[in-house]
Amino acid sequence: MRRSICYCEPNQALAGEINTWKFLYTTAVNLPKGTLFRFDLMSDGREIDWELPDTNPKKSANVIYAKLESGKTIPAKEIEIPDTYAPQYEFELPTKIEAGGTFTIIVGSSKLTDKLQAKNGTSTQTYSQRRRPFLLYIDPTGKRHFEDPEMFSMDIRGNALDKIKILTPSFVTRNKRFDIIVRFEDEFGNLTSYAPENTLIELTYEKLRENLNWKLFVPETGFIALPNLYFNDIGIYTIQLTNIATKETFRSSPIKCFNENEQNLFWGLLHGESVRVDSTENIESCLRHFRDEKALNFFASSCFENLRETPNDIWRLINQNISDFDEGERFVTMLGFQWQGTPKTEGLRQFIFAKDNKQLLRKKDAKNSSLKKIYKSNSPKDFLSIPCFTMGKGMDFDFKDFQPEFERVVEIYNSWGSSECTKKDGNPRPIKGPPKKGVQESAEGSLVQALLKNKRFGFVAGGLDDRGAYANFFGEDQEQYSPGLTAIVTPEYSRASMYDALYRRSCYATTGEKIIVGLYLAGIPMGMETNTLDKHGLNINRHLSGYVAGTTKLKTIEIIRNGKTIKTFKPDDYHYEYSYDDMTPLLDATIDAKDNNPPFVFYYLRVTQQDGHMAWSSPIWVDYIPGEPMSKRSKALLKNTKKSTLDKDSDDPGEDLEDSDNDEGSEE
Repeated sequence: MRRSICYCEPNQALAGEINTWKFLYTTAVNLPKGTLFRFDLMSDGREIDWELPDTNPKKSANVIYAKLESGKTIPAKEIEIPDTYAPQYEFELPTKIEAGGTFTIIVGSSKLTDKLQAKNGTSTQTYSQRRRPFLLYIDPTGKRHFEDPEMFSMDIRGNALDKIKILTPSFVTRNKRFDIIVRFEDEFGNLTSYAPENTLIELTYEKLRENLNWKLFVPETGFIALPNLYFNDIGIYTIQLTNIATKETFRSSPIKCFNENEQNLFWGLLHGESVRVDSTENIESCLRHFRDEKALNFFASSCFENLRETPNDIWRLINQNISDFDEGERFVTMLGFQWQGTPKTEGLRQFIFAKDNKQLLRKKDAKNSSLKKIYKSNSPKDFLSIPCFTMGKGMDFDFKDFQPEFERVVEIYNSWGSSECTKKDGNPRPIKGPPKKGVQESAEGSLVQALLKNKRFGFVAGGLDDRGAYANFFGEDQEQYSPGLTAIVTPEYSRASMYDALYRRSCYATTGEKIIVGLYLAGIPMGMETNTLDKHGLNINRHLSGYVAGTTKLKTIEIIRNGKTIKTFKPDDYHYEYSYDDMTPLLDATIDAKDNNPPFVFYYLRVTQQDGHMAWSSPIWVDYIPGEPMSKRSKALLKNTKKSTLDKDSDDPGEDLEDSDNDEGSEE
């Protein structure tokens, strides 16, 4: 039995290529006059998608029409399809086509000469895709009763080599080997091998021994793994690759080499999606995209909880894929979703489960209709609740009912702006939209104001989102910034370890660049709390120290105390180690907690690069508790005597306490 034949000319394309494309359908049966054809480009109409053609036959560029073997031209008619962003294109057959005849759809130039086909053609999508489909629906009756479509396919490959991306770990240990991945990409970020023959790439980095000489060819796969690199000395490094022909140099993100180190720095996305791949229905492709193309270390799903956005079958699909893709030492995935409650009192937030196979907490269910009910029926071990976009008016959160057991971290930044503080207070990336339709900033959701009220949380960042509460932002011309990244510092590359690190606030936020940030107060890392009872010297001096390594030259490194900058460093380099002694008497610097808690002070680091990218460390808190420091043994003895139960071997327990304190002091 004969079968219809569908093929394309040309049968492959480069991402973003402009040309004229022919889709040839050879029928296996007779098609009568009046037969209807509907052609679906399978485009979503975005800038990254296949360019949508015009149906006006008088235009010379980017048009769609059909041709018969006789040379007769058939104009196209746009047909709007419900719930889709792009139309389909309909043609009506003016004469019959015998079996074996060919019907050709042309997208591009109306003048089919070699020069004009490219000049006046239609642009392909800007992302590579194997066997990219195009659909053709056929109805011989002419009554628009279309059945299963015929399918054309075309391979979209990466375009000319434009940049080289070097994927490295952020933390390494001296003399310990590690691997890097080199990606050869076109201007759109696709892997490519399309480069001049014999292109050579030279690899260098700081303190590279003279007898080592690395030269790389561009491989057919578009990427290459380089194993067993190591550094002999501690410090900050960047791997540099230079195209010998063009003299262009490409740098990796910074790498910090420690003498000894038990921590790792991982990068990922807790809230956000891909512009290229839908993160709900196409969750598998989305996970592959962030793992393989974006080279993230971790990713959390962040669909909205309502039934329209996330039906039950889609939630099951997300559950399954999050479980399947979670692979320690390669890519960590977490199950999460977004929940929007009452403005100010609940706001917009991202839930992240500690484990797989959890039910979606739908707001329409009575037991999940408010945050209080959700928190009451669950344990802090079950999930983290992350307030997001807290300064976005209409979805803001005022922190008056802040729950520190669940709300361990807060999103300080995403593509729609920063919630650190108001524009008036110096926010360089404020939440801003058109006066009437857009979303403006709400000062009540300021994270600095919440911190001043003794609300304690770490910082994370979100990416780009156009779902749910953010769905109309593109249409309303809301101010848009770069997608953010969250950095997690943890000893192990596993979900359990990363979840624990988020709970401990061992994390920080950036505006999308892998900026290395370290902040310590008297040796205590970011996210931690201390007090003057444990560290009596903090009454006099708080010694702050750390390091910053940017992806380009640094502009400022600011130490923030209680929401105000107390020290600014202006390094003339891309990395810097800093230290600062805050000698202000602690009582003069503390804030009255006004909640029966001790007076306190908090510090965090804000980094700005010369290219405008930023990073925020999670805060460190110091509580003022008057009194002399107490030894561990004294604390234990005091605990044992709480109920007036005296040690049988001691005639005077008070004397034991005094002696133990003196012993501890002599050791110090």
